[in-house]
Amino acid sequence: MQEKKFEYHHAVFLVPFLSLLAIWAVYFLNWKYFLQLNEYGIYPRTLSGLKGVLFSPFLHGDISHIVNNSIALLVLLPLLVFFYKDRYVKVLLLGWLLSGLGTWLIGRPSFHIGASGLVYVLTSFLFFSGIRAKYYRLMAVSFIVVVIYGSSVWYMFPDVKEGVSWEGHLSGFLIGVLLAFGFEKQTYEPYYKYDWQRPDFDASKDAFMKHFDENGHFNPKPEEEEQLQQVQEDTFFTSSSLPLSFKIHYQEKPADETETKTKE
Repeated sequence: MQEKKFEYHHAVFLVPFLSLLAIWAVYFLNWKYFLQLNEYGIYPRTLSGLKGVLFSPFLHGDISHIVNNSIALLVLLPLLVFFYKDRYVKVLLLGWLLSGLGTWLIGRPSFHIGASGLVYVLTSFLFFSGIRAKYYRLMAVSFIVVVIYGSSVWYMFPDVKEGVSWEGHLSGFLIGVLLAFGFEKQTYEPYYKYDWQRPDFDASKDAFMKHFDENGHFNPKPEEEEQLQQVQEDTFFTSSSLPLSFKIHYQEKPADETETKTKE
């Protein structure tokens, strides 16, 4: 398993910031100058309506529409970028295009606008990817998504609310599921704070663990015994034949005593 460390990086802030900036800039220009940009939305099963696959996420009908989608993106985009650093670009691009194409295929003959399709892509991707990974942090993200956006599942069905593109929601949800199971499954190894938590930890080589006996009882060794054991470990022979390797250990006595040296 690969060791996965989740760390903050600049894209966690930049991606949501730039996305919301673009959405609100288009909305302001459309409102200020009456540009009638809604005609660039997705119009199903027409050649001219395909341009909406690219432009529809930037178009919104009114202030409540853009505020709701902005809040959702402000929550979901940082989660995606932070926890899926290696694949968030693919998820965004594929989710954007494929959910738009799905809306174009199954939508009613009307202009479909808004970033709701992408919101549903992120919601389903984060939920199912976390469940599939079986990693506690990603599963926690899945739980957060369910708590916040679980009720939005009803808006994927017809006639729940007038004027809502349930086709865009359904397309986004299904594309998110496909992306969650389409990418290669990643395995995660927990972050180990202490060496003894690692599966390959060898207690016999740990200085502290040597103080425990075979029954697990704490039985500290005297300091002299540890020093003697260290001396024995430092003195060694390479083989029964030459060359012979050895080390000399000596201890100096205080200056007021007779200066002698013992050699081994």
